Amino acid sequence: MSLWVFGYGSLLWNPGFAPAKAVKACLHDYHRSFCMLSIHHRGSENEPGLVLALDAVPGGRCTGMAFQVAPTEEDKVLGELRERELISSAYVEKHVDLKTDDNGTIRALAYVIDPNHVQYCQFDLERQAQMIATAIGGRGPNTEYLFNTAAHLTQLGIRDADMTWLVDRVRALTAT
Repeated sequence: MSLWVFGYGSLLWNPGFAPAKAVKACLHDYHRSFCMLSIHHRGSENEPGLVLALDAVPGGRCTGMAFQVAPTEEDKVLGELRERELISSAYVEKHVDLKTDDNGTIRALAYVIDPNHVQYCQFDLERQAQMIATAIGGRGPNTEYLFNTAAHLTQLGIRDADMTWLVDRVRALTAT
């Protein structure tokens, strides 16, 4: 059985590996949400940013991409993903069932938020926009993360109304 990884945020545009195969996939009972404070990659402890996480929501759905890892690369890719995604233990590795149009159900590794972790948050869209507009972390501005993710969702034909609103609002806040 090969390793598949679910990309719903930055993994869409920066998986960190060359997938052997990539297919559009949907995860049920989860929602893509800016519900994780970023104190390393897209913000700092003094001025946290926000990054996307999979938040468990009964009846929710999140469409993203399932990436198949080449069998010879599985150990290497898994190690690199853990180093990147589990930096503060706010994400938990979970095997989930993804629905695809062409391949039926795929069992994949996903990084979901731990709702009991200190970095878990729930803010309204305006507060999210305010934070994303100003935060900068070790991997760059939080705005870059938002804009790249939104652009890739658009390219893939994935509609996300909250993401669209945030992009428009953050562009207005950062206009000079």
